[in-house]
Amino acid sequence: MRRVLLGFVLFLLPLAAANVKLYTTDGDFQLVREYQVNGDRVRYYSADRNEWEEIPVSLVDLKKTEKEAGARQADLDRRAREFDAEEQAARAERAELAKIPQDSGVYRIENEAVRTFPVADITVHTSKGRSILKVLTPVPIIAGKATVELNGEHSANLVSENRPEFYFRLSKQQSFGLVQVTPGKGIRVLEEVEIVPVTKENLETRTLVPIFTKQLDGDDFYKVWPQEPLKPGEYAWIEYTESKIELRVWDFRIE
Repeated sequence: MRRVLLGFVLFLLPLAAANVKLYTTDGDFQLVREYQVNGDRVRYYSADRNEWEEIPVSLVDLKKTEKEAGARQADLDRRAREFDAEEQAARAERAELAKIPQDSGVYRIENEAVRTFPVADITVHTSKGRSILKVLTPVPIIAGKATVELNGEHSANLVSENRPEFYFRLSKQQSFGLVQVTPGKGIRVLEEVEIVPVTKENLETRTLVPIFTKQLDGDDFYKVWPQEPLKPGEYAWIEYTESKIELRVWDFRIE
């Protein structure tokens, strides 16, 4: 310690930086903008009086002062790194968003290219038979039970990640979600419907997967992804109007 005090030690902080506590041996401290240790004197710029002052180095607790100042600087450096990382992530996301088409639908960025998912054909199976629905066409109201189905036991749209991120542009202001699809013989069941006699009320039962949503530019544009890793199986994004059995569907499978 004696060898250090006899030499010339310089510790400077930019005037624009936050104040530093210059601790004294009696446990008190001075708020300073910067300080210098030169031989047996400590010269500092007082944050209270806005002028340079001096104090004997024997009255300064340099170890505590430098430890706290070092910890503060390390925290500032960490925050700067985090800010840089966040800014880089924001720039990357803006670059991704610029690639997404303006048309409504479901999209992914894979290998820096846009992948567009096709709208799936859906079939409603009632006691009267099966009928293929056009996009956002309500199911014919027939009292009893029905199932909303996708053709084929497996989706042709393979996704290799178990927590895939998608971009979702809605066709209009309505609900959307991720559904786990139940495979059957030659079909996949998207949801079950019970149409109550007399009232014609539609009771829809579907297996929704918990998701995270991030609203992007506009009221109809979202980034969406599952909260937990998806197990291998059949899934679909749906855009729907509750109780009207009015659907648009984009199916995929996880392997």
